[in-house]
Amino acid sequence: MKNLSKYLFIIITTLLLTSCENPVDVSLDTAEPKLVIDAVIKWQKGTSGNEQKVKLTTTTDFYTNIIPVVSGATVYITNSTNTVFNFIETPNTGEYICNNFVPVVNENYTLTVINNGQTYKATDKLLATPNINNISQVSVPGVGGADLIQVKFFYQDNGLEDNFYLIGFKNSTKAFTEFGVIKDRFFQGNLMFGFYTDDKLKAGDQLDIYLQGISERYNNYMEKLLNIAATDGGNPFATPPATLRGNIINQSNEANFPLGYFSLGEIDTDVYIVQ
Repeated sequence: MKNLSKYLFIIITTLLLTSCENPVDVSLDTAEPKLVIDAVIKWQKGTSGNEQKVKLTTTTDFYTNIIPVVSGATVYITNSTNTVFNFIETPNTGEYICNNFVPVVNENYTLTVINNGQTYKATDKLLATPNINNISQVSVPGVGGADLIQVKFFYQDNGLEDNFYLIGFKNSTKAFTEFGVIKDRFFQGNLMFGFYTDDKLKAGDQLDIYLQGISERYNNYMEKLLNIAATDGGNPFATPPATLRGNIINQSNEANFPLGYFSLGEIDTDVYIVQ
């Protein structure tokens, strides 16, 4: 009986180890592709802002690494005086470029995209952005006892209006920019700041700093988008969140809405080398 138990144990263990080597093919439903419109117009301070870009892609299935681009669309932006700024595609890239855009603070602009017989429109205002005044670095106590490096940049809020800001830090040791949104509700008219810290941040690392004034609606959109991006903890089989709708409306069929957002704003940037 003892030998039989030993043999059963060996057989079961062998089967388990063998089954672990077999690939698991998870069948996932594929939804109809949706148009994705990346139309964030950024006017870098100190430049004319004449060159701008709108990118068109579609959604694709989970296992596809290549993002399909959308070619052959008609893309243009008009201002309040009906001046038309045409965006012409760099062939077969899905990137539509305008070389004569005229950015004006507090001007209203309307985006129009025509693709596959569908017309998409959105309107937004180009908002001002304060200057990044200065950058500082301090050490703060970490959770494990070791000090952490914290980098802050400061900017002056306009006390005459409610303001919303998109801030970003691109750490040279990481692949992507990390974004956040902030409002001036408790800092009206005061000096405000954005800060960055990371337990691996060290002397010599480079931080590219980004600041943009945004609308309240875009603030709410980005706040939800950033929350969605952080909800699954990297789990590819987590329950998918609800689809987040932007401000771009399909004039031909409102139910068939695109993904993405149309936004305009000044931006200020700076580069800091950690000491």
